[in-house]
Amino acid sequence: MTLSTYTANSSPFSVSAMLSASSPPITSLLYPKAFKLSKSNSKRIFSLRASSLPVYDTKLKVEYTPWLIVGLGNPGTKYYGTRHNIGFEMIDHIARTADISMNTIQSKGLVGIGAVGEVPILLVKPQTYMNFSGESVGPLAAYYKVPLHHILMIYDDMGLPNGVLRLQPKGGHSHHNGLKNVTEHLNGCRSFPRLSIGIGNPPGSMDMKAFLLQKFSRSERKQIDAGMEQGVDAVKTLVEYGFNDAISRFNLGQKYKFHTI
Repeated sequence: MTLSTYTANSSPFSVSAMLSASSPPITSLLYPKAFKLSKSNSKRIFSLRASSLPVYDTKLKVEYTPWLIVGLGNPGTKYYGTRHNIGFEMIDHIARTADISMNTIQSKGLVGIGAVGEVPILLVKPQTYMNFSGESVGPLAAYYKVPLHHILMIYDDMGLPNGVLRLQPKGGHSHHNGLKNVTEHLNGCRSFPRLSIGIGNPPGSMDMKAFLLQKFSRSERKQIDAGMEQGVDAVKTLVEYGFNDAISRFNLGQKYKFHTI
């Protein structure tokens, strides 16, 4: 995460202010700048970047760069519980865990604002339908000036076994139309984190579209639910500490979770 210290006279980050319709977000709050010390040290200016930092001076506070966490899916009850909507489900899991209400419509997306620990997050479920998800993600990222490395995309992945997750700092679109559209609306940049959730491959000669819009079997659902619980913990770790050893262990554990020795 990115943070900086500032004096008691500075305004602390306000979650509610991020969704103020009457005024744009205050850039200095989202992207804290270096500040001057007391008069005796007025020429000294510094900034800090760290995963975590103890603050011992009660006159100093900490600002964190927010995360934009987006789950890809299709709106409407017709698609609820289907393989292609697993990104929406993960957002719902994170929202429940973090006690965040998904109750605001902005930039063609259903948005919820809250925090993981001290780090502010925006949870988003684009309402544009899957293939046009970028129409929501692009404007939100621009409006809140969220840096690329703080935009986490969550989506279904046929390249992974059902219920297996993978968290990466960047990558391609993996022939996923929703992810491809998001990339296009981020000026073609691919250097944003992504959490892919395995849904397996269509059996036999089953049509891919029919497979994606199919609901999970009972055994598959059990694997998916367990995987999403693990995914919520991984997302919390990422938001608070970035890509660290814990994320590497998570990925390794996911890779071999169904292997028997």
